[in-house]
Amino acid sequence: MKKSLLVVAALALAAGAPARAADTLRVGKGNPTSFSFIGAHVCAESGICAKHGLALDISGFAGATRIHQAMAADQIDIGLASGPDMVFVAKGSPAKAVAKMAGAPLSLAIGVRPDGGITKVEDLKGKTISVSTLGSLTYWLTHEVAVRQGWGHDGIRTAELGTEAAQVAALKTKQVDGITVALDAIYVLESKGEAKPLIRFGDVVTNFMMHVIYATNKIQEKNPDAVRRFLSAWFDTVKYMKTHKAETLKTYLKVAKVPEFAASKNYDGAIDMFTTDGHFDQESLKVLAKSYVDLKQLPSEPDMTKLYTEAYLPPRSGS
Repeated sequence: MKKSLLVVAALALAAGAPARAADTLRVGKGNPTSFSFIGAHVCAESGICAKHGLALDISGFAGATRIHQAMAADQIDIGLASGPDMVFVAKGSPAKAVAKMAGAPLSLAIGVRPDGGITKVEDLKGKTISVSTLGSLTYWLTHEVAVRQGWGHDGIRTAELGTEAAQVAALKTKQVDGITVALDAIYVLESKGEAKPLIRFGDVVTNFMMHVIYATNKIQEKNPDAVRRFLSAWFDTVKYMKTHKAETLKTYLKVAKVPEFAASKNYDGAIDMFTTDGHFDQESLKVLAKSYVDLKQLPSEPDMTKLYTEAYLPPRSGS
């Protein structure tokens, strides 16, 4: 009898106890409006993050350099950025890659002027293409196209111009021959007769790790469970996005402010790039390690195992 009363009392106390406050994670995106990072907003708006006991403070940055500067300055806990900028971890960025977010670069492309005389990949040799920042995903991909064409990494020149708006302005004023931006932006420019898509990077660069999720060393030490819950929430969100196009586009249109036709085309072409378990693949890691030397970012290939961890991911299926 006494035991039953104690159980009832415990249940009563639990029912009356205030709910535990959600952990707030500061999440930085490598581009303010890119479809690649819309999952953070979908996670927050759909309630998925709340189910995992998380609230997100989301901010956008212009490229990989800014993301790693923000992590070093303790402005963000989680960085959603590119796979190639794992090189910053090798150079001392106080973070590690904690999950592979996306594979082939299906949402990025090179756009050129309709009247610029560039009609095929071969026409890019010796041309100047704008990218976001030095060492960023767009920087890496543009030079990798040159390498795969047999021209060497300097076969295409790059101009680091930051935001999409700055790149588009440079294209219009003929300061550059092409731009590397999201496909939806190129679709919008195409509808105005101001640019046309030349190549989608995912059709040239396969077996790749387009985006990864980074966690600062500080948040890993301070609240490793929050990192684990964020990744769980993220991959729940990816699965949701793949089966809820209308809801995903509703959020995307608020963040990117692009025409619905462009957003819809981009969703259809890019949604399959997102991974659903986050585990790193060795082939992509080898490609990145080699590229750091080819692009003269590092004197020798780094030990990639020191740049990432799978400690916060569930075991691989079947393992």
